[in-house]
Amino acid sequence: MARRYFGTDGIRGRANGEITPELALKVGQAAGLIFRRGDHRHRVLIGKDTRLSGYMIETALVAGFTSVGMDVLLTGPIPTPAVGMLTRSMRADLGVMISASHNPFDDNGIKLFGPDGFKLSDEVEHQIEALIDSELLKRLAKGTDLGRAKRIDGVQDRYIEFAKRTLPRNLSLGGLRVVVDCAHGAGYRVTPEALRELDAEVITMGVEPDGFNINHECGSTEPTALCQKVKEMRADIGIALDGDADRVLIVDERGRIVDGDQLLAVIAESWQADGRLAKPGVVATVMSNLGLERYLGNLGIALIRTPVGDRYVLEQMRTHGYNVGGEPSGHIILSDYTTTGDGLLAALQVLAVVKKQDQPVSKVCHRFDPLPQVLKNVRYKSGKPLENAKVRSAIEDAEARLDGHGRLIVRSSGTEPFIRVMGEGDDKVLVEEVVDDIVDALTNAA
Repeated sequence: MARRYFGTDGIRGRANGEITPELALKVGQAAGLIFRRGDHRHRVLIGKDTRLSGYMIETALVAGFTSVGMDVLLTGPIPTPAVGMLTRSMRADLGVMISASHNPFDDNGIKLFGPDGFKLSDEVEHQIEALIDSELLKRLAKGTDLGRAKRIDGVQDRYIEFAKRTLPRNLSLGGLRVVVDCAHGAGYRVTPEALRELDAEVITMGVEPDGFNINHECGSTEPTALCQKVKEMRADIGIALDGDADRVLIVDERGRIVDGDQLLAVIAESWQADGRLAKPGVVATVMSNLGLERYLGNLGIALIRTPVGDRYVLEQMRTHGYNVGGEPSGHIILSDYTTTGDGLLAALQVLAVVKKQDQPVSKVCHRFDPLPQVLKNVRYKSGKPLENAKVRSAIEDAEARLDGHGRLIVRSSGTEPFIRVMGEGDDKVLVEEVVDDIVDALTNAA
């Protein structure tokens, strides 16, 4: 079934373009009606990142939820994983995160969580879409049944305490100098404070949000400044979050980036040694490097691949009982603790290994040499470039040239108007050639 509003990670688009107050109002009404189950007073918890448009969308959502009889709890800026955690902890019927994650400030989005703290299934999202496009006026609450809204205090402290408890009580990060880049986003308060409470020496970047600077030349999507700062401050490690703090990248003491694949290897090997892996496997996407798969295989750990998107990683983990999964972008899901990717929790697990091994981050976090991998994006305005005959021919020719000695993935982004082309193999020159041929064909078609 075609999806009109929801993508792979909630509803996302240009604020006051695709994401309008009218749409947010209807999302609140539709989701509220679906999650009104029983006669109790129903509650929805709403968090957000630091985008200027968050005020507008938050207000519209409050109007929507209260108009169908749901009480609203407003947290202010907190990470996406905190919304999932608090939805469960506070016995809410629904959780909402207002964020466009790593996108620029003028985008925004709406992510919905069920009472179990997990993102909604495709089926429930289809039900919400159907209601959004229906006549809602006849289903609004009567005057005496309208909901109330209030801001709640202390949610940052709850999340910090929750994060700290994922580490052994006697573990201290004392002696580690940490530079943390919060991307002027949702983690700008909680992440530095959590690290300080664990005794790390913390140097902060990206902790002065103004509504416009989220993800701008900072954070996990643009870590250049963090790499320079780590070297300048002679820090032991750099931590980069994205706008809603559900993903993380690490920078070693030499100023080199450590991606999500290396972090998965670090955590999986550590958890295997401690007997914490629920099953001898890690869930990742088709974008994870073949080097990770080979490395884990040598440890007796299988790599189970899914389509791109943390929701598909989590779905595989829940269905088959795995407790570690993630993506190269730094979405790391540790399902013993959380219901979605959590940048702070993943960073804490890596820091625990660094302390335990008493080795530089460059050694701890370099578990394998990745195979040459080339990833390029082609922007398109409209249409379906992947259905173009010349594009299909270029993809077929590329697969024939790789001939089983590499991997090729060509897919549409679920969150942005891009076609992503990824090639991987032992022969870097060949990989670059086949990717460029496909990119040329897509550019002409787009």
